[in-house]
Amino acid sequence: MKAVVLTAYGDVDKLELRDLPEPEVEPNGLLIRMAGASINPVDIKMRTGAAHALFPVKFPGILGRDASGEVLRVGNEVSGFAPGDRVLGLVHGAYAEQVAAPVANWARVPPGVDLAEAGALPLVLLTGAQLMERAVAPSPEWTVLVTGAVGSVGRVALYAAQRRGVSVWAGVRASQREQAEHLGASGIALLDQANFGAELPRFDAIADTVGGDTIQRLYDCLKPGGTIGSVLGDPPGAKERGFVVHSFTAQPDSAQLQRYVAHVAEGRLVVPITAKLPLYQAREAHLLVEKKRVGGKVLLLG
Repeated sequence: MKAVVLTAYGDVDKLELRDLPEPEVEPNGLLIRMAGASINPVDIKMRTGAAHALFPVKFPGILGRDASGEVLRVGNEVSGFAPGDRVLGLVHGAYAEQVAAPVANWARVPPGVDLAEAGALPLVLLTGAQLMERAVAPSPEWTVLVTGAVGSVGRVALYAAQRRGVSVWAGVRASQREQAEHLGASGIALLDQANFGAELPRFDAIADTVGGDTIQRLYDCLKPGGTIGSVLGDPPGAKERGFVVHSFTAQPDSAQLQRYVAHVAEGRLVVPITAKLPLYQAREAHLLVEKKRVGGKVLLLG
């Protein structure tokens, strides 16, 4: 099979298209023919070595956490899936014509969702849902701010809060205000304004997808003892300020993934896709994400 491998930490020239053996199917696993695999920010960090402590790469390694496609084979301990089924999953090694992962990582692609485009969904659906449902875990009476709310993970986190009946604000840059107005948030916070905190409520919690100076500038907008859920590690000084901090890395959850992809199929949740490239153009796809040349998901096609 063809696969894009990372030969060493570094720039996009360390990504190479190679011929590799077909992956083995574990007894409790599925092997799929990849139709779509998206580029995520963590892929860039893994390529450069910035994520080495959390996600070390054994070279040559195949990147990619999202995959969708048609089942080719099932392990002898698997029930409920069969060759020909349309699936999506949170995996490792998605930049390849064939992808194998445990059955617990996969969910079915509902009718009405394009099979290749489903490859843009697993990591952002699970990260956004788990950020809100597990890390923040808001009570219905809370007011919550989602930073980076027009980003893919932010959109899902905001939607997850709305499903729980929570008053949720969209934290965005001023240039993103028009996009944010379509999210149905209770309010919009323009976080790149010098005095943004003056007009904001005191939040019970913040779901942070941005990090850096932004989250630290928001400490004065968070109630004493408030909660910060983060996909970027513990924000500096947050615990020292008395805030409750829950940072995490998304985990496979077939049932949760199935619930949220159903909302995508129904049109209630939208994850924009702004570029589609063939597998052999993985370098170009990485540059689109790394240089922030597009605002939505970038998809590799099998």
